[in-house]
Parts: sequence; C-alpha cells; structure tokens
Amino acid sequence: MSQNLNIGTVGTGIFATNNHLPAIQKLNEKFTPVAAFNRTKAKAIEFAKKADIPEQNVHDTLESIMSDKNVDVLDILVPVQFNLSTLEQAVSHGKPAIIEKPIAATLDDARAIVKLDKSTDIPIVIAENWLYLKIGDILLEQLPKIGNVLGFTYRYTGPYNKSNVFMNTPWRLKPEHIGGYLSDGGVHQLALLTKVVGPISSVSALTKQVRETSGSDDILFSTMHAESGVIGTFTYGSAFGATEKLGSFVIYGDAGSLTADFSAGKPLKITVMTGDSAQESKVESEIEFKENDTFGLADEFENLHEAVTKKDKSVIVSTPEKAFHHLAIVAAALESSKKGGDSIKVQKP
Repeated sequence: MSQNLNIGTVGTGIFATNNHLPAIQKLNEKFTPVAAFNRTKAKAIEFAKKADIPEQNVHDTLESIMSDKNVDVLDILVPVQFNLSTLEQAVSHGKPAIIEKPIAATLDDARAIVKLDKSTDIPIVIAENWLYLKIGDILLEQLPKIGNVLGFTYRYTGPYNKSNVFMNTPWRLKPEHIGGYLSDGGVHQLALLTKVVGPISSVSALTKQVRETSGSDDILFSTMHAESGVIGTFTYGSAFGATEKLGSFVIYGDAGSLTADFSAGKPLKITVMTGDSAQESKVESEIEFKENDTFGLADEFENLHEAVTKKDKSVIVSTPEKAFHHLAIVAAALESSKKGGDSIKVQKP
C-alpha cells in the first residue's frame, strides 16, 4: 500500500473545487485533504465541506497553512502573478507543491522559479496536465513509422463561449500574465506540441485581441522552427465567431504522416499513414482511444506523490524548466507580433 500524503489546498476557487478536488479524491490511497486556505475565507469553508476537511483546519492566512505540520504537500491555485512568491514560501517551509499553470506571469518570474527548483531537493510540479495525456505518448510511439520528421501543422481553434465559468475571474479579465488567454490556455497546446517535436527555437507570429473580456491578445497564427530542424505552423484561439471547435495535429515525415484529431465532440483518433509517395501511401492504422476522466489531472498528482515518496525529483514530468519553455514560446510570439511577424528566438531559462 502506498504512503498517504496529507494535502493542503491554497486557493479554493472554481478549478480547485470542480477539477483538482475530484482528482485528489480518486487517489484516496495516496492523498488525504486536511487543510485549506483562500483569501476569501468563506470560499475555503465551502471547499472544506466538500473535501471533508474540519472547519478548524481552514486557515486564516497563507503563512498559517504553510506552517501547518500536518500538511505534507500543497496544491496551489492562485492568480498566476503570485506563483513565484507562493512557491518561495512553500519551499522555505519544506513543502513539496503542485502549482497551476502557466508557470508565472513573466519570463523573469518563470526564470526565478526554475532557479528556485534547481536550488532545492523539494519537488515542484507545474500543473500542465496535457503533458500527461495518452495522445502525446501514442504519437511518440508511432513517430518512427513516418521516417524523418519534416514538419507539422497544429491547430486548436473554437468559438467564443459566453458561458465560460472562468471568464469573469478578475485575474483573467485584467491579466498581469503575458498573453492572457494565449498563455493560460496556449501552454497546454504547446506542451503537447513540444513533447512530440521537441523544443522550439524561433517563432514568427501575428496575434490580436478579438474580445474585450480577454483582457489581452486572444488569437495567434504562427510559424515555428524546432531545435531539431523541423518546421511547422501553430494556430490557437477560442475567441472567434461561430465555428466548429477543432483540434488537430498533423506531423509530416518523408515516409508517412500522423494525424491526431482531438476536436470537441469527436472520438479521439490518430491516423497513421505510411509510404514515401502518393503511389505507395496507405493508411496503416487508425487508433481510437480515450483519455482518463480527469484528463491528466490525477496523473499530475500521482507524479507529485511519486516524487515525494521516492524522494526523487528526476521522475517529475511537468518540470519548471519545461513549463518555462512553453511560456517562452508565447512570449516570443507576442514579441514577434509587435515587430510585424519578425522571427524571434525563444528565450532560455
């Protein structure tokens, strides 16, 4: 039987309640919710009831939950501009933590988190759940079948959703983090993209703001150059008018191609085509699959549990360094757009 860790939640808003808590509760042999803190205490009390946390374990201050000796690990969901200071406080109290993406509000803060992570043996997981999805693993398994990888097209686009429950959160309406929704949601897509084709070295992009409620630019069209020499296009945005919500990732090789379809409402499918020409082409396989019902969230927490109980940070999948790269790609795209689409190098931590 695995070691059970007591977990304290910092930031008990919508995503903590509706997504993180159910994922934690599914892992009841590995985690027990024991404490909560929110700047609005009433929200923490409400969360505690759903998590079966005694009300006396709802903390009045961040320092109080950080100092709680009954808390083994922290689940941190705060406005992104507070990620760095909150992680610094967690590490100073010896608390391993999982903290929501994007890694930070700025590249300077993100770079400081990478430095913090390298300075300690305390595990830090950045909650980029797309790194844990089956789709990436399947694509990597099939990749050798298409020969030398040459290029890619990645598209994740959809219509503006007036019912988005996250839309009216103050830190999203007036984002202090670079790119607003482009980094908040875009790092998910970039996590999958870079998992398969590797790090991106430069970006040429155009962005613009379509919706006032986005608070910042909210659509992105770009071309990218990977460190491996692979070239491709990346298109992202959910601020358009009526359109189908599409997710597709096509990887082109000199001996075939992989086409992943993760569009809303459709079965998840990867089509493997092989052959070095039209005359030799064939559909070798069509792989249909399902992601787990927490869409990678439970996997994040299992990863944290493994790192803590084994005292081994090397097992962490979603590291600060990887998360820095995803945010740095967004930063490069925004800089490129300001310069009329000039090619911009992606910064290193």
